[in-house]
Amino acid sequence: MGSTLEIGWDEYGRLILNLCFSFVIMVLAELRQFNKHIEPIRHAFAEKEPSLDTLRSAYLRTHRLPMLAVKRIFGPHMLGLSVPSSLAAAWMIHSGLLHLPYSYIVFGIIGAVLITSMHALIEFFLTEASIPVLLRHFREEALAKHEADFSLEEHSHVSIGPKFLISCTLIGTFPLFLFSVMTQVRLGSLSGTSMRTYWAWAGLVVLLGILFSMIAALLLTRSVQRPIQQLYAAMNEVKDGSLLQMQNHYSDEFSRLVAGFNMMTKGLEVRERQNRQMLDSLFTTLAVALDARDSYTAGHSVRVAEYSVIIGRLAGMRGQELDNLHKSALLHDIGKIGVQDSVLFKEGKLTDEEFDQIKSHPVLGVNILGQIEPQEKMAPYLGGVRSHHERYDGKGYPDGLSGEGIPLFGRIIAVADAYDAMTSDRPYRQGMAHEQALGILEKGRGTQWDPELAALFLSYFGKICGSIGAGYPEKTG
Repeated sequence: MGSTLEIGWDEYGRLILNLCFSFVIMVLAELRQFNKHIEPIRHAFAEKEPSLDTLRSAYLRTHRLPMLAVKRIFGPHMLGLSVPSSLAAAWMIHSGLLHLPYSYIVFGIIGAVLITSMHALIEFFLTEASIPVLLRHFREEALAKHEADFSLEEHSHVSIGPKFLISCTLIGTFPLFLFSVMTQVRLGSLSGTSMRTYWAWAGLVVLLGILFSMIAALLLTRSVQRPIQQLYAAMNEVKDGSLLQMQNHYSDEFSRLVAGFNMMTKGLEVRERQNRQMLDSLFTTLAVALDARDSYTAGHSVRVAEYSVIIGRLAGMRGQELDNLHKSALLHDIGKIGVQDSVLFKEGKLTDEEFDQIKSHPVLGVNILGQIEPQEKMAPYLGGVRSHHERYDGKGYPDGLSGEGIPLFGRIIAVADAYDAMTSDRPYRQGMAHEQALGILEKGRGTQWDPELAALFLSYFGKICGSIGAGYPEKTG
């Protein structure tokens, strides 16, 4: 703007002195504010062993530095320069040391606001690009010295929408505003009518510039926010256990992000499948190892699990619930590990004390499984393990539960366990025929076993209400 003025060299010199004087005031005011802004950060570096609160304060202040930079530019930076220089210029005009209209001071302030806006924009993005190293340092310090993670801390941030809107508007309109003001100074000698015509034209150009800049900012914001929102929604799905694949219909760098996300979920899916297979094998191995103690009961747990899944599927179970039933049935007798062999494999009649040992195996099983971490992952299996010897009429053990007060898995496993126990060979007896075992299940419906679940099992073998059909499966294992 100074290049458009028609003044002498001595007046230019006074303007430069005014600018230098104002610049010193600006530097002092801005340094004071800057030192205040970085005080928590400086304090964290000054301490040999910074506390967690000190590190958290420095971490959060570092996140705020970009916005604080904008405030500093619009505060002590702009005012520290503009206010003293405007007052000094007004005094020089009043004293005759500067031959300019007072209106030029207003134009100068407008120009200062325009320059400050662009300066603040650049300062915001430069500061935002420089703070990650500080954030990483404070986070690592907190992790190393206090085992605390700041990565999930709430922090001040500016969303993409306002960033793009303000940036595009400033970039699109800053040259127009500045050119209009400088032209006003240059054409200061025009008549009132000509000046009004000029500002009508300049105002239209500026408005069109603002309009196009805002439209461009909105379109750009939407094109960036849409894939970000989709990625964020997809990550929430992954967090909840759904390993979905995103549709990749982008033609820019977001295409690589989506492709990377899909590769990540594919990798997680493979790992999840491997973990599931390993867990299934582990449960089966435990069941087989338990049954291996006695050659006469070999395969008992696996068969009970198969029968339980049949009943569960007929009862409407699907997916994870059916899988939980299968695992619970595989481990239903795990507590027998704690029962002495002399009692467990005794061929004659058990004494009361020995029978009490046998009856303790459901509770022992729950105690064993309760030692496995994480405990909440084992919780779905405990009900079936503890209650598979409860009776529908309440005369079972260990808790004497009755009816639907018995956990569903326990009621299902009770039917499957009884059928396999009756049809399996023992050292002291031959296994029953299928028809005989099914007849006992029919008679025990509503007393020993859940009537509906027992009916489902009988129906699968072609027997309902005493009518026996053909087509029984051969016992395996």
